[in-house]
Amino acid sequence: MNTLILFTCLFLFMAIGMPVAISLGFASVLTIFFFSQDSLASMTIKMFETSEHYTLMAIPFFVLAGNLMSTGGVAKRMVRFAMAAVGHLRGGMAIASILACMLFAAVSGSSPATVVAIGSIVIAGMVKNGYPKEFAAGVICTAGTLGILIPPSIVMVVYAAVTEVSVGRMFMAGVIPGLLLSLMLMVAVWWRTDKLNIAPAIKASKREVLVALRDSFWGLALLVIIMGGIYGGVFTPTEAAAVSAVYALFIALFVYKDIGLRDLPAVFLDSAKTTVMLMFIVANALLFAHVLTTERIPQVMAEQILAMGMSPWMFLLVVNVILLVAGNFMEPTGIILILAPILFPIATKLGIDPIHLGIIMVVNMEIGMVTPPVGLNLFVTSGVSGLSLVKVTRSVLPWLLVLLTFLMIITYVPWISLVLPNMIFGAA
Repeated sequence: MNTLILFTCLFLFMAIGMPVAISLGFASVLTIFFFSQDSLASMTIKMFETSEHYTLMAIPFFVLAGNLMSTGGVAKRMVRFAMAAVGHLRGGMAIASILACMLFAAVSGSSPATVVAIGSIVIAGMVKNGYPKEFAAGVICTAGTLGILIPPSIVMVVYAAVTEVSVGRMFMAGVIPGLLLSLMLMVAVWWRTDKLNIAPAIKASKREVLVALRDSFWGLALLVIIMGGIYGGVFTPTEAAAVSAVYALFIALFVYKDIGLRDLPAVFLDSAKTTVMLMFIVANALLFAHVLTTERIPQVMAEQILAMGMSPWMFLLVVNVILLVAGNFMEPTGIILILAPILFPIATKLGIDPIHLGIIMVVNMEIGMVTPPVGLNLFVTSGVSGLSLVKVTRSVLPWLLVLLTFLMIITYVPWISLVLPNMIFGAA
């Protein structure tokens, strides 16, 4: 009964237009106050503990680092390097756009930031070189989803905090899937541009490639610092986030000099707004997870699923359907925070690796970023390209087939997600 009341309140509040964070918190408080044996004192303690969660401290630092990199000229330098490296191939400018998105995703951790930073540069250039604007918008909107799959990813940090798995393992688990999706998108572009009859760019010389790489070196070095520091045992993921913010500030101010001291207050304010929004959602969602735990809702559901004899592959199919539907109506952080505490215990009892489950959830969130009505990348791409939301949505549809195929591969070939974490950290 408490389960029914909790979820009825949650969906009712969201249906009448309440923000997700307030819906989560209000439903939790009502359930505790009227129907649970738990006390309001425990709710207060849980909210306070959330503010001190060590893993979640990484979020504001990664947000700040991403904003500094987005505001500066890092994206332009990455696009220039990508064009020098692969621009001579068939569909080279579109392939270079995907490569640039992949590189920028590795320093921003955000999907919308990747779309804005890369899309604002390459969409106009692709149109100038003969690509249809809808084609260019579809490529960037889809490739921008790499921002939450390739580490460091804010969504992965949230999943790790909720399920208490290793952030380092999650980051490493996203490397091969991120590279695989990038390759699949590039192959799809190469195949589709055969019908566009667009002349490829002149092949850059080795010297031009090296010069472009040198110019983008300081931005790319951020990934080496973060990942090398974590896996070299120099610092924790949270400390890595702090180091990345300081490094990004230094590079933007003193190396690239793309922003000045006068620009910093606006960058800090924007980062603070994003952080407050995310942390408010996280705090209320962890309160919601606390109610789930105290009422033993995930455990009861796990026992019922096991009693039904559901196999792991069937469970993962159900998980994908639920997440794909949820992705149409909610943003990624909210979905992770609501569903991860429910799905995690069930997956564990079925023998599914929690890191594998995390990557499956992240890939589903990628698809949710490009599906209406609340796919954030659609709105961002519409703003960057000047196309209507309907046209952007239509332009993404062919690329959704690539994403759905990729989802099936990731779901049923766990080796892709687990080989690097198991190799570096050992089997869980």
